[in-house]
Amino acid sequence: QVQLVESGGGLVQPGGSLRLSCVASGSIFSSNNMAWYRRTPRKQRGELVARITSGGITTYADSVKGRFTISRDNAKNTVYLQMNSLKPEDTAVYYCNADVVLTGINYWGQGTQVTVSS
Repeated sequence: QVQLVESGGGLVQPGGSLRLSCVASGSIFSSNNMAWYRRTPRKQRGELVARITSGGITTYADSVKGRFTISRDNAKNTVYLQMNSLKPEDTAVYYCNADVVLTGINYWGQGTQVTVSS
């Protein structure tokens, strides 16, 4: 069983920055592929925001390229999402996802709200 705990969400003005953190427990973190998804009331299907593999390869949604950065610290069992130049359309609940390669099972955090508004 993998547990994911997100933090770092909040209210920020357009153009501002936030850093989300997700601490994982219950698995060999370094072997997991990690990702951030987001969901809005209008888009109930979660959107993949960014992903980082166990080998450190990153991918991003086109809408966040150049503004968001995903990173991981295997020593701290933590994945981060640095969000810069935030826009109102980035407003969503952001979820941390762990793809446990050894079992093929996906786990989700509880979500953290990000609101971008003046």
